[in-house]
Amino acid sequence: MKEIVLVAALSENQAIGKDNQLLWHLPEDLKRFRAMTLGHTVIMGRKTFDSIGRPLPKRKNVVLTRNENWSHPNVAVYNDLKKAIAECAEETLMILGGAEIYAQSMPLADRLELTHVHSHFQGDAFFPSIDEDIWKADRGEKKTDAASGISYTFTRWLRKQP
Repeated sequence: MKEIVLVAALSENQAIGKDNQLLWHLPEDLKRFRAMTLGHTVIMGRKTFDSIGRPLPKRKNVVLTRNENWSHPNVAVYNDLKKAIAECAEETLMILGGAEIYAQSMPLADRLELTHVHSHFQGDAFFPSIDEDIWKADRGEKKTDAASGISYTFTRWLRKQP
């Protein structure tokens, strides 16, 4: 297996979404997301896929769902995260959420590529807590989106070696 990477944007209170929608619009974050995931396998839950509305171009799209009858053209469908990971083991896997998928995949991840949004937001989906005994942060420069005034930091978290 190459690598399992969780990709997310989260607020100071760990919120990642509400009503199956993002809580902010940060063009630089979207550009970074696209650049990081292009050419890779992306794994997401069905609700996350529905919120996007289509397979992401130039990526192998994998959707996890409990609904055994669900299907979509150009999408690989699995009912089990570990099975999906095992069958895509030769590829870098980018985990895109939602909250339940992040929680299941966090113990398996090698790296977290996070956008830390420096505000609190009301949400109904949350990113799991990051244990700094397990993860080491490489924080980028704090930036502010000119249109929204929202400040954020791109942070790469690497799993510490035992």
